[in-house]
Amino acid sequence: MVNAVFCTKISVMHTSKLPNLTFFKSLVCASVLTLSCAANLAQAQTTASFPNKTIKIIVPFGAGGIADLTARTVGAKMADILGQAVVIDNKPGAGGIAAGDLVAKSEPDGSTLLLMSNGTAVSASLFKTLPFDTVKDFAPVSTLGFFDIALVTKADSPFKTLADLLVFAKANPGKLNIGTINIGSTQNLAAELFKSTAGINLQIVPFNGTPAVITALRGGQIDVAVEILGPVKTQIDAKAIHALAVMGLKRAASLPNVPTAKESGLANMNAASWNALAVSAKTPKDMVVKLNAAVTAALASADVKKKLADLGVEANASSPELLGELLNAEIKRWGEVIARANIPKQ
Repeated sequence: MVNAVFCTKISVMHTSKLPNLTFFKSLVCASVLTLSCAANLAQAQTTASFPNKTIKIIVPFGAGGIADLTARTVGAKMADILGQAVVIDNKPGAGGIAAGDLVAKSEPDGSTLLLMSNGTAVSASLFKTLPFDTVKDFAPVSTLGFFDIALVTKADSPFKTLADLLVFAKANPGKLNIGTINIGSTQNLAAELFKSTAGINLQIVPFNGTPAVITALRGGQIDVAVEILGPVKTQIDAKAIHALAVMGLKRAASLPNVPTAKESGLANMNAASWNALAVSAKTPKDMVVKLNAAVTAALASADVKKKLADLGVEANASSPELLGELLNAEIKRWGEVIARANIPKQ
């Protein structure tokens, strides 16, 4: 570009005043090359010193939930590995939009990370517009872990197995009530996926939170509930509620005797939840690689694995590329569920 400008200007000047045009062109090229080298050197020095300031993980959920506790557990170990403080910044809000927008527009210096989840994938199809592109505006770093979603009933329910529930639902169309948290949530969409996969007609009843769902279940206002396993595990252990099945592809490590929905006759049923980390898309690749290495090391440590397992989370790191593939697949899958359920765009 500099050469083009130079040559445009030189064409209107008298050649007798420019005895050595080649010399001037060479001088300009050398200057451009010097500036480019200086920029590359500065970038290399910045990457080499990374991280040189506090790292923030922006969590699109309130404090105390699985996503928040997962981020805090992994973040604390990353701080030890990177030798830099890692803080959690909770930015709850519909669909994680505020959190995502903050990270997408953050300085691409690797110091601001987004806690992604399958909710991130859901939002890509659930909202008419977003202030960011869920795929293009973020650079995946790594998955953190996966956790189960369960179908549960009250302790004295007549449904002792998922097969019992399916037999009743098919014989009594529209009479079965299944409770979840709010419309468009992972649990709500998992219930929609269950409904379509099983080919049954049932009523999905949304509530404003897990405590309300469990109260309604134990009180008999709903027949079954779909909920992330972690928040209801203690009630299952206490036999206050009963787990019919988990909805992922394999049994939950914490409930080895509870079958999967697939084992119970629903061959195509697969709904599990996950958390991951991403940064602004413009973040230098070397920084992403360094963050990925720190996450991988953190998740490999026995104490982190134990703490996450206690939350019902299976620690699982990935390459940035595999996380990108997961995100794209989840956007497609949950988009199809939303379309089938005729859930209006928000």
